Amino acid sequence: MKALVFRFPFYAGFLVGTCALYVFLRQMWFERTFSVQQSSSLDKLQHLMEEEEKVWKKERSALFNLHHPHHTGENSCLADELYRKVRILCWVMTGPSNLEKKTRHVKATWSRHCNVVVFMSSVDDPDFPTVGLGTKEGRDQLYWKTIRAYHYAYEHHAHEADWFLKADDDTYVIVDNLRWILSNHTPDEPIYFGRRFKPYTKQGYMSGGAGYVLSKEALRRFVEGFKTQVCTHTTSVEDLAMGQCMEKVGVLAGDSRDTLHRETFHPFVPEQHLTARFPKSFWYWSYCYYPISEGPNCCSDLSVSFHYVDASHMYLLEYYTYHLRAFGYRHRYQPPAVLSCNAERTARSRDAAEGRGSSELAAQEKDTRKEGLSRNVKGQDGDPPSEGIEGLPAAPVGQKE
Repeated sequence: MKALVFRFPFYAGFLVGTCALYVFLRQMWFERTFSVQQSSSLDKLQHLMEEEEKVWKKERSALFNLHHPHHTGENSCLADELYRKVRILCWVMTGPSNLEKKTRHVKATWSRHCNVVVFMSSVDDPDFPTVGLGTKEGRDQLYWKTIRAYHYAYEHHAHEADWFLKADDDTYVIVDNLRWILSNHTPDEPIYFGRRFKPYTKQGYMSGGAGYVLSKEALRRFVEGFKTQVCTHTTSVEDLAMGQCMEKVGVLAGDSRDTLHRETFHPFVPEQHLTARFPKSFWYWSYCYYPISEGPNCCSDLSVSFHYVDASHMYLLEYYTYHLRAFGYRHRYQPPAVLSCNAERTARSRDAAEGRGSSELAAQEKDTRKEGLSRNVKGQDGDPPSEGIEGLPAAPVGQKE
């Protein structure tokens, strides 16, 4: 019994000492690991900054693409021609709380294909960068943001672009396909494009989530409309208010469907359009200006945008759009070419800049005829549904002026 009593302090001390040694060694391991991880993170951050400097030129809180991104050895002759001739400024509506979880993924993916990119927020952030519009955050501020963002774009960048695209920070845009649609028109036309809805305005209006693009003349009229008070902030429903203003200042709601009458701007993620069956009571049926097709025919092969895209799917769509190819196939949809493209001349100029031989590039196919896309189809007003269907986005809320 006495031996047990004497051994107890020894065992207790041994246990305490062992625990203290474990805590000490674990702390040393953690500090060393954290130091290595921190160093690795800083190296990655520096690498990303160096890569960004190769892609972007930062000027006046805007990002200017230094070159049209494409893969080495890829015949991007026609895309390069459109990049030069159809200049698009993309402005992305965002907020301070979304910069890390959403907007930086837009910056790393599809926005690289715009000529100029401006991220519009409620406050300035010179590091990202964002333009502070002096608004509050929230859905009731969306039209104020849109008004001020388009005014900012007109005042600071009107001479640097021909078309002005508005997109949300959860919208994915295939900018090269948008250029194909816009190449059938001139920036002097008072016209804008997007996913066309029909209630509340005679010519309809464009879905805000799918994004919409204004010609330079449409932008000029929008800004002038507020100066003359033809347009005012009538409702916080941004896309409807924009459509009402466009109608008042004589800007045409264009038809963005392809030559097979398939939609190019989409208000939902791809899988919802491809596989979902929208109930007939769902607001989508009464809002769409043109007949809805479900399944694979829902979407053009040259689709422009999808909405409600999260961060991981931004990269997935970027991969599907610019990397994944099925071997041995020619694209089934061959729309009319809109520009002549001298592949050899383009290849030589690009090779001179990149130090490669022109033998790496294949000749472009013979140019085909030019065909316009703009169509005027008369629509009817529809009543807004009171609520959405479970699992599907609620209907846009609107009101007539």
